[in-house]
Amino acid sequence: MALSEFNLIERFFCQQRVKNLSTQLGIGDDCALLTLPSGYQLAVTTDTMVENVHFFAGTDPAQLGHKLLAVNLSDLASMGAKPVSVSLALTLPTVNEDWLAAFAQGFLDLANRYHVDLIGGDTTAGPLTLTVHALGLVPQGKALTRSAAKVGDFIYVTGSLGDAGLGLKIKQGYVCHHPDDALQRFNCPSPQVEIGLALIDIAHACIDISDGLAADLGHILQKSQVGACLDWEALPLSCSTQDYIADTGDWLLPLTAGDDYELCFTVSPENSAHLSVPCHKIGIIEAQSGLRLRRSGGVQTLAMKGFEHFS
Repeated sequence: MALSEFNLIERFFCQQRVKNLSTQLGIGDDCALLTLPSGYQLAVTTDTMVENVHFFAGTDPAQLGHKLLAVNLSDLASMGAKPVSVSLALTLPTVNEDWLAAFAQGFLDLANRYHVDLIGGDTTAGPLTLTVHALGLVPQGKALTRSAAKVGDFIYVTGSLGDAGLGLKIKQGYVCHHPDDALQRFNCPSPQVEIGLALIDIAHACIDISDGLAADLGHILQKSQVGACLDWEALPLSCSTQDYIADTGDWLLPLTAGDDYELCFTVSPENSAHLSVPCHKIGIIEAQSGLRLRRSGGVQTLAMKGFEHFS
């Protein structure tokens, strides 16, 4: 017997117990009820993933559940927000119970890791489309934004750049001697929640790297009305990504490939002494507009472009 919409929700997505004091009422009514603690603002983000646009048909559903939530938690991390709750909207071509069980497991495992409540959502029939609406708490007036970079700030990134892009290349047929790490970064990114929280009162501007470093740093530069120069030698690149560049000559990959979900942020020279998170200094904010790269003894202009849906 086919599962109804409400049976589906009850069976696969009601396994959590409420974890946050802010969550007064979760799944089971027409709306969820949340209480906003005194002295905090609500950070809100929404991301949608569509089959054959954001993920390949046949993608492991557990990895897909993880990634769907991870990309939203990454947005909250970039604002310095503590994740609190999410709603989930699923558009499914059919009800496949094995697929749903694995998807829910991947999604809820990550939610439980960060004490995030699944408080509601929707299910409909149609082409496979997955949407999360995520809520987080940030101290009043302390949110990290894209518009606060200052001339003279150092530019930092977490993690390494280009590994998820290399994972995509591998999925598309590129042969890599050691593909596992790159594929893991592409399939199951790790949102930098703890680092985002630690950057409050230290960083000026912050963004998560979802569409590529050049594009996402470009958003900071445009919103802050500044420019920047990056140092190629300072970019954190894994051995696999370095091997890919040596093999193909595609040195733009770590600058333009999306899906890294690391954080890029700016910090004043004074505050840089107080940084206690793992990160890499890769450049400096300048008064001259535009994005530049110091490489091979010269400086060249970089287009602030990455992945675009409607290009």
